[in-house]
Amino acid sequence: MLAPGTKAPEFTLSDKDGNQVSLSDFAGRKTVVYFYPKDSTPGCTRQACAFADAYDKFRELGVAVIGISKDSVKSHSNFAAKYQLPFLLLSDPELTAIQAYDVWKEKKLYGKVSMGVVRSTYLIDENGIIEKAMEKVKPDTNAADILAYLEEQKTITTF
Repeated sequence: MLAPGTKAPEFTLSDKDGNQVSLSDFAGRKTVVYFYPKDSTPGCTRQACAFADAYDKFRELGVAVIGISKDSVKSHSNFAAKYQLPFLLLSDPELTAIQAYDVWKEKKLYGKVSMGVVRSTYLIDENGIIEKAMEKVKPDTNAADILAYLEEQKTITTF
């Protein structure tokens, strides 16, 4: 996991429509970048739907939301359409951003060891610096946890 206070690695990946999207496109605004294992699996679907349900609140706060997995552009397109996901899903089949953000790890499931994406979320500030890093997040509460943190920071900065 990359530490808060470090520069967020730049990336350029394809979205669900094949358009190239770079982290630098979001300079000047906070950005949530969450990494997840696989489209249309139960946990990843719950996580994406939770971000979709909270999307208006993120927009009110001026925060962009980006989900990244190693799934294909076509898989992302189908996933976004099926669940009406309003935020960006980026395809990283070469593991460029996934490895740069240190979320490609050894995982154990039922005694079997394999490599995969550890569900992780980064909040990147307006200057491209990692503000918050969350590893092994829970799919059902990840979006709410980030929103709670953002609201808390908003309250602190208004005093």
